[in-house]
Amino acid sequence: MKSKMLNWCKDKTKGITEKLLRFKNWHSKNTLRFPMTNYFLLAIFPIFLVCMSELTVNKYPSKLVLFIAEHPGIMLFDVLIIASIFWGLMLILRRGWLAMFIESAGVMALSIAELFKYGTNGNHLMVPDMILTGNIISLKGFAYIKITVRLVITVLIVISYIAAAFIFNPKINKKIKLPIRIVSGIACMSICVCFVVFPSFSAPIYKFFGVDTSSADNTFILNEKYDNNGFIAFFMQTGSEGFESTLEEPDNYQENSGNAIDPYLSKPEKKDSYFENGKPNVIVIMSESFADFRVFNELKSTIGDSYRGLDKAAAMGFEGTAIAPTYASYTVRTEFELMFGLPVKSLDDPSMPNRLLLDRPQPTVPAYYKSWGYNTAYVHPYLSSFYGRNRIYANFGYDQMIFDTDFTVPVEYFGTYIDDNTILNQIEKLMNDSEEPIFIHTTTMQNHQPYTLGDGDEFDNYLEWVQHSADGLNDFLKRMENFDEPTVVLFVGDHFPSLRGDDGIYAQLGITSENCATLYEQKYILWNNFGLDNSTLPDEKVSVFYLPYVIMDWIDAPRDSFTQTMMDEMPITPVYSTNYNPKQKANEKLDALTYDHILGDIVAPSALDTLGGKKTAAEVEAEQE
Repeated sequence: MKSKMLNWCKDKTKGITEKLLRFKNWHSKNTLRFPMTNYFLLAIFPIFLVCMSELTVNKYPSKLVLFIAEHPGIMLFDVLIIASIFWGLMLILRRGWLAMFIESAGVMALSIAELFKYGTNGNHLMVPDMILTGNIISLKGFAYIKITVRLVITVLIVISYIAAAFIFNPKINKKIKLPIRIVSGIACMSICVCFVVFPSFSAPIYKFFGVDTSSADNTFILNEKYDNNGFIAFFMQTGSEGFESTLEEPDNYQENSGNAIDPYLSKPEKKDSYFENGKPNVIVIMSESFADFRVFNELKSTIGDSYRGLDKAAAMGFEGTAIAPTYASYTVRTEFELMFGLPVKSLDDPSMPNRLLLDRPQPTVPAYYKSWGYNTAYVHPYLSSFYGRNRIYANFGYDQMIFDTDFTVPVEYFGTYIDDNTILNQIEKLMNDSEEPIFIHTTTMQNHQPYTLGDGDEFDNYLEWVQHSADGLNDFLKRMENFDEPTVVLFVGDHFPSLRGDDGIYAQLGITSENCATLYEQKYILWNNFGLDNSTLPDEKVSVFYLPYVIMDWIDAPRDSFTQTMMDEMPITPVYSTNYNPKQKANEKLDALTYDHILGDIVAPSALDTLGGKKTAAEVEAEQE
């Protein structure tokens, strides 16, 4: 029995082996039997892939045809870029179908990501977004991912093309030696790398092919630039801009950084004592995607009572207008400005400024409170790993950080994410548990997209969630009125919400690069329960990064020459924001102080002078080496 089974297995194995050999021979012969078909498949592939990727994001063939007719030079540029990658892979791998598969997988994945990203928040895909691929599960939860028939057909067409190439089997001649193929292949693919990494190399070529290289300083200008360039050229050109936009050190900073910074610093007024009314608890609530759409007159009649809680909270305190550094996404920009009291404009507006930070104790706002004897806490009801917060914010001077799995109060959800009221309950518990005054920064999550859960359209659902947040804020402030410790609360939204791309509320309002400034204006509320004078608070619009100094001044906190400088600069340059005012000139003082604290030697005073642990940029670099 065992012998029969063994013979049967041998026969089966032999049969399979013979079939594989016949298939291999047939497959190899196809390379020689259909030379013209293979030449055609190889020659046409770059054009085919460009069309398919652009069709994925343009959605309609008519739009693609119109784009090609209006921008033939850009289309040719796209084809040459795709061809250089394809022939690089061909030279290394020899097999046409394999090179097509690898390049198609990459390009189509990017184009599908662009489709979903723009459909989610109206922002187009750029090279810095690739940093977030490690958080793909989180991003999937944010995005409006809708698999349409049109998208499926497009992908199937690409798969069919690769299948045809597999059958006909175009190859590179074996006579070309492997080392030569590898060197030639790398040289071909290096062209694309050079376009991104060396802007001086790519700039004249972009100009020759008619690629739009104009400066794009906010989302809406970027979107118009995308319309001019299409998917591939836009992705390449904005990648080049990212490498070209490098921060410059202040003059003579390395030789004598003190002399480069000292001239900008003010002398603080000397006082015998501070905190004349005692050290109050300071609570900063940065509310995810919270925005007041009543700024648009055409929406007032449809909004109803959504902001009744906000109005009641504002009536209890002070209401002002802050200029946020972002719109629809990149929460960490606003978070950075609140935590460092520095403008992202001075860092050339990176999408994720926390990625620029050196691995060292940071001269942050919470670090100041820690140096004044406060307990400090950061509360964010989401994944600790998203944006690398658990790792990066460990250097910010927080005594404790509470993420989604760390809450010590009962957790409830509203919509997709943890209810804002849960966060407010956690704040109260932290205040009650702390024997010292406490500084708390919380970045909420409840009002984050997607806005598909609910009975109405996405804007109606958004308003329902905002109303829940506003009512919760009002209730929280009422409870704080009876809290037996002096307390200050700042409430501000991080940015206007992500409400689709082509068919969202912003498109309906006719928002363009010419009239989008309103979307960077955020109402903020300052409140206290021990009778501070509101008349000292700014009447004018101010950038978000000034708000920490507004609070410090309000509560009579100690001042060093750095905080005094920022307070003195606020009435001179109340708004410093590329997105809000793209034509605004550089402010040498703010730029120098920001460089010093973020990438320099922290020559300007900071909380680290008291807390210790200060490391220069050179010391951090030496440790990393």
